[in-house]
Amino acid sequence: MIASNDNAKVKNVRELNSKHKARDTQSLFVVEGVKMCMEAPVDRIHQVFVSESFYAEEENKKAITEKLPEFTDGEGLYIVKDSVFEGMCDTKTPQGILTVVKKKDTEFDELLPKDKTPFIMILESIQDPGNLGTIIRTAEGAGVTGIIVNDKTVDLYNPKTIRSTMGSLYRMKIYVSKNLAETVNELKNHGISTYAAHLRGKEFYYEKSYKGSVAFMIGNEGNGLTDELADMADTYVKIPMEGSVESLNAGVAASVLMYETLRQRRS
Repeated sequence: MIASNDNAKVKNVRELNSKHKARDTQSLFVVEGVKMCMEAPVDRIHQVFVSESFYAEEENKKAITEKLPEFTDGEGLYIVKDSVFEGMCDTKTPQGILTVVKKKDTEFDELLPKDKTPFIMILESIQDPGNLGTIIRTAEGAGVTGIIVNDKTVDLYNPKTIRSTMGSLYRMKIYVSKNLAETVNELKNHGISTYAAHLRGKEFYYEKSYKGSVAFMIGNEGNGLTDELADMADTYVKIPMEGSVESLNAGVAASVLMYETLRQRRS
């Protein structure tokens, strides 16, 4: 059992939780809680840490053994003293299990499945981890085939982003673009129509057809889309507003567009 806060593995988990650079360097990230740990793809699980009290429950021990039969105490699976485990976690009320997971990069071509009509979200410089996580989770529910983010978007593997995705992070294709303009041009070369959610839109979002190959652009929470990216859109669309509200939260706006697309495709 690990009983010291100074244990190298414990210190590394804390570093992975708190530092973007550590996650990038090691190509690893940390997920907490039973749901996120049990849904993690087996081939991407690097290590599992459990609190002493969590592992003392036979039901918990059985669940881990069934999912990861090759992981044994000290070999992939590490039992940690409760007080030490709490210090490893980003959450205030840990459930008693956390998993270190290998990152999986998405290539551009994976955004364009051959068996589905492309439906892509393009996110420019989203800064709030909760917004990003909500968009990823909603995208899975709405049938989005891929998400593109620029390298100025908040880290996909930020603990708050991970929690907000509720497991969708494992399943969604998310491509990190170093040059969104070039990536958008590549989408256009593949016949994908691009729409920008923009206050200057002349048409409401529900007046357009999204049954073909589409990509929606969503901008930064405070500043919206940059002019450079917005000007690349084939069409501006707007979401109607009542009262004094000028715009919606980025996650909400993205959700409105995603579910309108799903509605049209199912009608």
